[in-house]
Amino acid sequence: MYKKIIVPIAMDQLEHGESVLGIAEKLIDEGGEIILLNVVEDLNAYAQGYMIVDFPLEMVEESRKHALKTLEAMKAKHGINGRIEIRTGGAAGTINALAKDENADLVIIASHRPGLIDYFIGSTASRVVSHCPCAVLVDR
Repeated sequence: MYKKIIVPIAMDQLEHGESVLGIAEKLIDEGGEIILLNVVEDLNAYAQGYMIVDFPLEMVEESRKHALKTLEAMKAKHGINGRIEIRTGGAAGTINALAKDENADLVIIASHRPGLIDYFIGSTASRVVSHCPCAVLVDR
């Protein structure tokens, strides 16, 4: 059905990542590509205007290394044809930009039940659905 599927996976929601990866495996065409994506949030960007916080670069680099190691293990476990992308930035914008750059057919994203904060700033899944240049499947 789909030739290129992007599967964003949050390191604090790995059980949801496994679930959406399973869906991607069922929907990908033979010879298609699944891109496992982790976005390391740019926390310093969020601090602007609210408080002065400086997160050490080592912390960001350790997050990137951990995500790469985790996604490599997940890719090997599932034996999928694809690759891993680790990006830094805002989650929704980064997911949407990768979908555009890769000319993806589908993004499969996990969602959680909205909490109070989601009503003020919107959830990542909501922002992906609203702005993604391709089809989006939300797994709740």
